[in-house]
Amino acid sequence: MSKFSHLLISKKTTLIESMRRMDDVKGKLLIIQNNNKFYSLISIGDIQRAIINNIDLSSPVTSIDRTTSIVGYKTDSRDEIKDKLYNLRAEFLPVIDSKKNIIDLFFWIDFFPKNSSNPKKKLSNEVVIMAGGLGTRVKPLTNVIPKAMLPVNDKSFLEEIMFRFSEYSINRFHVSVNHKSDLIKFYIKNLKLPYNINFFSEDSPRGTIGGVKSLKGKFNSPFFVSNCDILIDSDYSEIVKFHEENNFDITIVGAVLSDKSEYGKLNTGKNGEMISIEEKPISNHKINTGVYLLEPNVIDLIPASGIFHITDLMELVKKNDGKVGVFPVSSGSWKDFGTLKSYLNHILVN
Repeated sequence: MSKFSHLLISKKTTLIESMRRMDDVKGKLLIIQNNNKFYSLISIGDIQRAIINNIDLSSPVTSIDRTTSIVGYKTDSRDEIKDKLYNLRAEFLPVIDSKKNIIDLFFWIDFFPKNSSNPKKKLSNEVVIMAGGLGTRVKPLTNVIPKAMLPVNDKSFLEEIMFRFSEYSINRFHVSVNHKSDLIKFYIKNLKLPYNINFFSEDSPRGTIGGVKSLKGKFNSPFFVSNCDILIDSDYSEIVKFHEENNFDITIVGAVLSDKSEYGKLNTGKNGEMISIEEKPISNHKINTGVYLLEPNVIDLIPASGIFHITDLMELVKKNDGKVGVFPVSSGSWKDFGTLKSYLNHILVN
């Protein structure tokens, strides 16, 4: 069982604990056990839907009504298990016997090439990458190299962001440039990447979304906007699905963070009588990651000049009876490289 003990949780495990476990094992799927027997599976998608439906993250995983969990059986042939795994596009498939004992577990790489990944849904959306900032918070590195070209993994930020979207067959990118723009253009063009890349410039600083005004008329469907100093490890097709099913004008990708208080919380009732004490309670909340999905029509709300931030656009959308949604991802699925400290921490850890 050592092969997959790190993927096992109990029925009493909370949703937030499950999300943290997924971050720890760098996966999106866990096995729920009951009395050391197979009970069910839980995926990051299950937890995201629970968050969207305002289910308390301190609730046990059994609060999610997952009606079916496809597994392999002791009687299945290896080819049958392979077919199930492929059809599910799953990270792994547990194999159980008639008494629900987990007797084996097969991973994607047990059947498919190590350099292959689970097939992802094809998307036709375009992406705007905001790479025109001065990179002030990452100085002195950006005195020489523009922030969008700082190395991460074995690529620059720009390459890594485009690569992650390209896994969903997205190949049209619009890159906002200003600071050291000639260097960025020269570097990217010489890579001869298999993408359609349009560079656009801001003659003067326009804030976090103002420059997108120049792209009016370019989009016929929702388009992504991403800061150039953050990376998201999430299913982009699920973000698009969430956005379209709910008719949002803007969808914010929000990371779920947990903050543990240093102090006990006193809960009081009538006349100040103490009801209970929560020892160092944990508060769960969502923060803005810097990745968005926008409807083309919201560009009309962006003024033609001046500083204009994404938060300003959100407020205008709401004032015009529009809808802004939040798609949740785990804290471990979001990496913010926006400061010198955070950049160096991520680079040194990895």
